[in-house]
Order: sequence, then C-alpha cells, then structure tokens
Amino acid sequence: MKRLNIEAVEKKKEQFWFKSNWRDEQTASVKCEHNLFYDFGEGFGGNTVDFIMKYFSIGFLQAVRWLQSEDAIFSFDQPKQNVFLEVKKEKSYRVERIQLLQNKILIDYLNTRKLNIEICKRYLDEVYYTINGKKYFGVGFKNDKNQYEIRNKYAKLCLGIKWFTWINKSRKSLVILESWSDFISLLTLYPKCEKSKDFLILNSLSMLSKVDQVLNVYSELLFALDNDVAGSTATENCLKKWNSSGTRCKDIRYLFHGSKDINDYLILNTNAGV
Repeated sequence: MKRLNIEAVEKKKEQFWFKSNWRDEQTASVKCEHNLFYDFGEGFGGNTVDFIMKYFSIGFLQAVRWLQSEDAIFSFDQPKQNVFLEVKKEKSYRVERIQLLQNKILIDYLNTRKLNIEICKRYLDEVYYTINGKKYFGVGFKNDKNQYEIRNKYAKLCLGIKWFTWINKSRKSLVILESWSDFISLLTLYPKCEKSKDFLILNSLSMLSKVDQVLNVYSELLFALDNDVAGSTATENCLKKWNSSGTRCKDIRYLFHGSKDINDYLILNTNAGV
C-alpha cells in the first residue's frame, strides 16, 4: 500500500481501511488485515496478488511480474482458511432503518441521473446504515440475497453479500443489465418493456458466472451490458455460449450506441432535449 501511495483513511489495531481506486467513493470500504484485503463495496477480497490484479485490472502473471519488479519480498502462500473466513465474514456495517424513498437529497441525486422518480420508488428503498460506527444513508437496491446495493452522491457500495437481482414475472424474454441505474434508465426510456420483459440485474459483471440457472429459463436473452472492454468481452462470450445452446440471444447495446451505458445515454439525451 505504501509503494502505491495508498493512505489509510482509518486504522484500528491491525485493520487498515482505505478507499478503492476502482470506483468513486467517499467512504472507505476496503479493509486490509493479516496481509489480506476485503472490499465490502463489491463483496470480494484476497491476498496480495489478488489486490494487484484488481488495482491495475491485470491478469495473474502480470501481477506477479509487477510484484517481482518491485524488488521486495512478497509471500504468495495461501492464507490459513480460518483467517480468511474471519476477514470475509466480519460484519463492519449495520442497517439501521429501511423506508420508502422520500428523502429530498436522494431524490435530487436520482434526478441528476435523469431517472424517473415514480419508477425509482417501485424498485429502490431509502436505507440508513452505519459503517465503523459512522452514520450514512443512500438509495438501496435489493439483491436476491436480501442485501443492498447502496448509492448516493458520494458512495457506491454493497451492504452484505454481492449477488444478482432477478425480476421474474414468468415472461419469455429476459434483459440482462449490469446495474440498477441501467435497469431504471431502460424503463425510463422504454416504459412499455416493464410489462413485456423479465430483467436480470447483475450488480457486478462477476455475477455472470452464477446465473446459468436463471438464463436457462428463457427462450430469448437480450444483453444490455456496458459499452466498455469488459462488457464487450462478456457480451461476446455470452452470445457464443447461449446461441450454441439453442437459445435466441441478442446484443441490444445499439439502444445506447455511443454511450458507456444506458444511464449515460439517458443523461446525455435528456440534457440535449431529445
């Protein structure tokens, strides 16, 4: 962490809390302890190699080479199982209250993202929580583990286990998206699709490895993942996999061509008066 100029925001004995560099956040949600780290914002963690892979968005071999090039001694030994579980299972947050969305600050935040507030009220909650004893609040989107994706003007994190959200109305067609803001943006742009499609919100692209049982239910899969390298790679892999299984698949990112995701497209076109 020192070599990367990462300053701990908070220190508690052997715990070091810091802000992730892989997303914008105001609250430190990444903990380092016993040569392990855990990201409470996205629900994953690991050892030194795992951290370097995440920090630089590189593969295992590249991470090892980087560590070797630092002319320092690093241990690549697997951590003891009980130590890792202790770090992973430790609960440093507490949900204090959940209520209907009504806070003006949160509604103003959603308005800046050009999201239809009535649709937001159907799918989002107002969540009050503490992290390390400090009080916060944000809009909450529940996943299928009954945990919450939290967003506000300053923070982006997950309270609890990272998981996907399946909105299942037993329809034949499923739209797959990366985030709840893309989901609500889609409904804002195309409100009729709410009554004709089911939706799978991954909440993290890593959840694609866990959703086969959901995708198997549908005769048509519509992928609306982000227009970036990771999203394009994932879309290509999914189309190849599911089309070969006989399922009808489509890449529908043409709906927000030229933008990183559906919410960016919504903001741009709303501001342009389209």
